[in-house]
Amino acid sequence: QVQLVESGGGLVQAGGSLRLSCAASGRTFSNYAMGWFRQAPGKEREFVAAITYSGGVTYYSEPVKGRFTISRDKAKNTVYLQMNSLKPEDTAVYSCAAKLGIRDVGSGSRYDYWGQGTQVTVSS
Repeated sequence: QVQLVESGGGLVQAGGSLRLSCAASGRTFSNYAMGWFRQAPGKEREFVAAITYSGGVTYYSEPVKGRFTISRDKAKNTVYLQMNSLKPEDTAVYSCAAKLGIRDVGSGSRYDYWGQGTQVTVSS
């Protein structure tokens, strides 16, 4: 089992920044690729970013590319999502997830473990 706990969400004005954290515990964290997903009210969950277990490769969805950065600290068993130049359309519940392997990192159904999520609200 892997337990994931997100933090760092909140209310920010458009153009501002937030850094989300996802603390993992349980099985060997370094074996898992990690992803961030978001879900806005009335919309389907969408992929945001992912990082391989080595941290050497990252993936981003087009809407966030160039604005968001995913990283991981193996010593702290934590994954981060630095979000800059936030827009009102970034408003959503952000959840982190863990999966073995690096295939299909953009597909939520491929992930084995999920956190509870943290709310991000961007005001215009």
